[in-house]
Amino acid sequence: MNEQVDGPIGVVAALVRSTFLVNAVYEASAREYGLTQQQGQLLCVLMARSYGMGELGAVLGLAKSSLTGMVDRSERNGLVRRKPDPQDSRAVRVELTRRGAKLAGEFYAETCRRVEELTSGFPEKERDVLAGLLGRIVADNKVPAVFAEPDRRN
Repeated sequence: MNEQVDGPIGVVAALVRSTFLVNAVYEASAREYGLTQQQGQLLCVLMARSYGMGELGAVLGLAKSSLTGMVDRSERNGLVRRKPDPQDSRAVRVELTRRGAKLAGEFYAETCRRVEELTSGFPEKERDVLAGLLGRIVADNKVPAVFAEPDRRN
């Protein structure tokens, strides 16, 4: 079922197809930087601050075993490091290394550029309406900030 749409589509189909489109753009960008889509998300999340493993798993929506494996691989590649949690001696926090921060910044900028291109043919007013509506969906469903707005980065 790989049909082109000639006319208007409903909100469900539009949201689902948009999700596939953004995921494909994100995945292609990650692949060009030698990352998986989830590793790209990990690096983008860690751009803002360090996280404990539990909260990182919650933000990324990953089970503990999946997250541990991804952090292990990212640590071996020199992108992240674990450091003791000053609030809990039994826990660790995950943060970007200098190399990881550089890669995260480059990946983030390129991914923003590619996603931005998806609406490049829209007038600014339509882009603002789209951002407002999607922002409401995100807020109403309490979606964690996995990918920050480019002008709101720390």
